Amino acid sequence: MNFSVQSEVGQLRQVIVHRPGLELSRLTPRNVGELLFDDVLWAGRAKEEHDAFAGALRGKGVRVHYFGQLLAETLEVPDGRAFVLDRICVPEMLGPNLAGPVRRLFDDLDGAALAEFLIGGVLKADLSAARPNSLTWDVLHADDFVLPPLPNHLFQRDNSCWLYHGVSVNPMAKPARQRESLHSRAIYRYHPMFAQAEFTWHYGDTDAKHMPATVEGGDVHVLGHGAVMIGMGERTTPMAVELLAQALFRSGQVSAVIAVELPFSRAMMHLDTVMTMVDRGTFVLYPYLDPRLRSWTVTPGGGPGLAGTDLKVTLNDNLWATVAEVLGVDKVTVLTTNEDARAAEREQWDDGNNYLAIAPGVIVGYERNVATNTMLRQHGIEVISIAGSELGRGRGGPRCMSCPIEREPA
Repeated sequence: MNFSVQSEVGQLRQVIVHRPGLELSRLTPRNVGELLFDDVLWAGRAKEEHDAFAGALRGKGVRVHYFGQLLAETLEVPDGRAFVLDRICVPEMLGPNLAGPVRRLFDDLDGAALAEFLIGGVLKADLSAARPNSLTWDVLHADDFVLPPLPNHLFQRDNSCWLYHGVSVNPMAKPARQRESLHSRAIYRYHPMFAQAEFTWHYGDTDAKHMPATVEGGDVHVLGHGAVMIGMGERTTPMAVELLAQALFRSGQVSAVIAVELPFSRAMMHLDTVMTMVDRGTFVLYPYLDPRLRSWTVTPGGGPGLAGTDLKVTLNDNLWATVAEVLGVDKVTVLTTNEDARAAEREQWDDGNNYLAIAPGVIVGYERNVATNTMLRQHGIEVISIAGSELGRGRGGPRCMSCPIEREPA
């Protein structure tokens, strides 16, 4: 099976999404902040909205894979199960006397039940029969988590992303999300769909501690023509951009990386919260983003460098002129909504610039962003609108919720 992502807007063939489950039911007003959510979502409605999102993709001929199912099937592979549990059931995470009981609980579960626990979390009450002699155990209350849930698995764009003929499994910036990458590493190593496939591991296929060199897929855009654009802000650091660029250059699949400096803001945590590509050479942009946005072009420098490839870093005069140059066009089209600052800020908060392209000029976005959707339709873009009253409260749109694994050139 062919896995490669050649562009941002070419025909989308296959995608991974995660249908929300037990983990959303375990969000409470007490833990939402720590788990990076702004509110407690209505889990049932979120599932309905996600089913409609997946249905819209299938309706356009996209093959949809569910992350939870892929993980469950990976955990049925003995080496895949061992890969995950050997890295979770450790004293550093659970304490020396609690790691064993948790491992025994997990060893007794089939793949589907284990995947639900790994994503949905393990409560002290789930282990009540074991009653281990453990300081960690004694400190916990009955409704505390031995292993916290991972509700941000909803946003499949971030923990891994495909760039041309390879994948980057991303070291995440926030502790609440770091276990997500372990699950993706296991899937790409051991799931039968990927185990026999030929692709490049660009980045992240080690147990190395990457902090502070973190990168998340919402910042990574595959422009095509051997170019990649990466945002640097709250979640992706310059060190990670350079390390990923070195890996991409070594693979021979990428010749230029455009690094874009973002404000440090939760509302603009990733590049795709302020801009996405919606057609060949066409972007939608938050209208009140600082026009003085700095960007750099990173290219191979010609020498070996400490990590295998020396880098040349050039400050750009103009971001969009640079994007046009790497795309081989005279100029790019940048579409913005003509609305006052307050209205624009509301739509940006509701992922009004976070669209998933299914094909050139065919995109999926939240129905609530009426002004941006209307503007795009006036410019000939087909907008497939989906409900997001609950899903959007996690601060992620259709692009955030999807990990393309096969997409054609634009």
